[in-house]
Amino acid sequence: MVAAAVVVISVVVVVNRLAQTPAASSCRVQSTSGRTYSLGPVQAQNASIIAAVAAQKALPDHAVSVALAAALQESQLNNLDHGDLDSVGLFQQRPSQGWGTRTQIMDPAYAAAAFYDRLVTIPGWEAMAVGDVAQAVQLSAVPGAYAPWESEARALARALTGEVPAGLGCQLSGWSGPAPAPGALAAAARAEFGSPELGIRMDAKQGWELACWAVAHAYNYHLSAVAFAGQAWDSSSGDWSADPAAGPVVSVTS
Repeated sequence: MVAAAVVVISVVVVVNRLAQTPAASSCRVQSTSGRTYSLGPVQAQNASIIAAVAAQKALPDHAVSVALAAALQESQLNNLDHGDLDSVGLFQQRPSQGWGTRTQIMDPAYAAAAFYDRLVTIPGWEAMAVGDVAQAVQLSAVPGAYAPWESEARALARALTGEVPAGLGCQLSGWSGPAPAPGALAAAARAEFGSPELGIRMDAKQGWELACWAVAHAYNYHLSAVAFAGQAWDSSSGDWSADPAAGPVVSVTS
């Protein structure tokens, strides 16, 4: 068994200590009212991509709540390869309606960017209710479908934008597929946030956004721990706990 340092993002590669079955894996966030929402690790990763693309576009957190409410209604945050007529992807966008090609829409980052590009054309969207903005973007045949998702969408957005420290926890019983190539996580961060995000000092909100993004990506990128600002997340427990060694640079352990 070998431990080796990877020269990105303060990453330490250690022995795989989780079983390779994902059956019990789950993630959770909590609303301001104390309600806990659970989702699968793939759903969590898709939600974190939606949040990261908003950060790339320098959009306020309200945009993330809107996009997450739309994706929860349309796909339950699953990247669907089917839907009504030619609808596909997280937002069930249609190639025939100008959202992009099927291949483009099936890329969660592209789909999120396309959603935001339409969102920002809506006058006064920043002050509108989450469900109303989502409907204005999606033009659903069921206009009230998005509003019921507002509480869960806001809870996810607060965690994934760094508004709430250590807001997302994922307990993993295994990982998806073979181990990714060295540097794959850093490449994903650059692609989704639009700039180098790992390995640099950050303020609290930005750092917690990245730390929770890493937790949300842990299932696919085989991460067992994430640390930032005096706290560390452990994949086997799914919890964040005090870690005096965790500093202002987000670090991950594989």
